[in-house]
Amino acid sequence: MAKLNLHPNVDKEIKKGIAWSVHAFTTSGIVLGFLALVAVLKGDAVLAFVMLGLALFVDGVDGTLARKARVTEYTPNFDGASLDLVIDFFTYVAVPALMIYWFNMVPVPFYFVPSTWSLVAASLIMAVSCYTFANVGMKSSDYYFVGFPAIWNVVVLYFYLFNTGWLINLITVIALSVLTFVPIKFVHPLRVTHWRSITIPMTVVWAAMTLSLVISGRNPGYDDWIYKLQLGIFGLCSLYFAWISLWRTFVLGDEGDELETDTPAA
Repeated sequence: MAKLNLHPNVDKEIKKGIAWSVHAFTTSGIVLGFLALVAVLKGDAVLAFVMLGLALFVDGVDGTLARKARVTEYTPNFDGASLDLVIDFFTYVAVPALMIYWFNMVPVPFYFVPSTWSLVAASLIMAVSCYTFANVGMKSSDYYFVGFPAIWNVVVLYFYLFNTGWLINLITVIALSVLTFVPIKFVHPLRVTHWRSITIPMTVVWAAMTLSLVISGRNPGYDDWIYKLQLGIFGLCSLYFAWISLWRTFVLGDEGDELETDTPAA
């Protein structure tokens, strides 16, 4: 895209148009997030996860497109990084927090109003995630996230697929909220170069299993061996992402551990 060889003025305008189209593509993420929000309010968790999944796909590829289109060069007055952060906060944090409250995923039975703790958990998620998005050291120089990267859309997905109880959900929300401030490394599945030849296929398989499991509906039956197989593969992929994150934190350690600001270009 950035290597077109036309008349200089025409060439520049085409490249500007390409850059703006990348920004438009990024902006589609907020529309998908809004559709997920509407689905939540209608009680349709499956549609909400599908919309959030599409938004996750957009966020996963728009940075690469932005760098190839050189958006900072051809649209200098438009901050794609800010646009990306606004959309990410909505789709990664706000909508999942609403899902926890709306679907009452933390119904602590020892309190007079069970939904109160779902509201507390959702509020905690919203609050601690502000630190994540304001943290200039959000990523290490080798593109690992530093601290839990506020991927609450993925956390809620696990709650939904594994049908976890209120205690596990509550402990998970509290633990990940604490890990937001702890410099444990979390792998970025598309940008980290370590083990990339394995990580990329794992990401594709994880996404495929996620889509299949979500579309199949909530718990179609744990006696269904196909469902069990898909859930098992989904779990193994998840364990791989956990392993590479722990490997980077505790084995590789300080090597390549210098932080730099690294917000997406679009």
